[in-house]
Amino acid sequence: MVQKTFGIAGVSLSLALVTSSAVYAQDIAVITPYLAQPGTQFYVEAFSERAAELGWDVNVIDTAGDVAAVISRIEDAVTQNVDAIVINVDPSQVGAGLATAADAGIPVVGMDAGSDPLIVANVTSNGYAMAAETAVYVANRIGGEGNVVMFTFDAFPPVQVRGVIADAVFGNFPDIDILARITPDVSDGGIADSRAQMEAVLAANPQPGSIAAVWAAWDQPGLGALQAIEDAGRADESIVITGIDANPQAREAIAAGGNFEASVAQDFAGIGRTAADTVARILAGEEIVQRAIYVPTVLVTSANVDTQ
Repeated sequence: MVQKTFGIAGVSLSLALVTSSAVYAQDIAVITPYLAQPGTQFYVEAFSERAAELGWDVNVIDTAGDVAAVISRIEDAVTQNVDAIVINVDPSQVGAGLATAADAGIPVVGMDAGSDPLIVANVTSNGYAMAAETAVYVANRIGGEGNVVMFTFDAFPPVQVRGVIADAVFGNFPDIDILARITPDVSDGGIADSRAQMEAVLAANPQPGSIAAVWAAWDQPGLGALQAIEDAGRADESIVITGIDANPQAREAIAAGGNFEASVAQDFAGIGRTAADTVARILAGEEIVQRAIYVPTVLVTSANVDTQ
């Protein structure tokens, strides 16, 4: 499934500015511990493609789930005197590295990261809006009552805010109860551990109708939960599953018409390209006044999965 590209509201670059900005940058470091995640792969690829158009050399560094290692990788990039650093990690967990970059005068841009005084700008989707959309979808589908299983990940700011908003939405429905709030192991992407943890929830709640829905802060836990529900022979209980990202597996599950009903399509390619263009603007000397740059999203259901 080809990722759909959406327009970037509020970000306008002239061809002359973007083309001329290439002379300001030679080496860019992109650092993430989350390259195993499909979404990260999409926007890192898009960033790299846009960087190639600008004539940049990009070094993509994956610390394979080791958040602490990002600090030393940032310090390495500073030692190598790169022109800019792009991170995809909670900035509050790598403050020492960000301080090193700031002392060296090297700008740092977040690519679906989080806000921090030492980050010039963070390019991402609006996690508040995405979480509200999927949580409201769940609440409406189950008629405002029933037990909901939530999969969250508070260690990563763009995902953490989704859980906060979903909690607020569900909290507004007195007959919705959070049966379990699960933080899965994401070292392998999140599907396997989410499946195992959902199997445990199903085993502890064997009665038909005891679980109304699964709200997942991103697609992988929802897909793991789907596997567990199907393997337990409980797909006919109409347990509603939603995710966020609309990755290819999630789209296939939605199109199949089963329990996985909805996800939000982030424009990963748009995030990557906009992050690159933001770096270009910074290196061209432009002052960035919008510290959080949001790229539009679309709710994907069976009604539009074939067109998005």
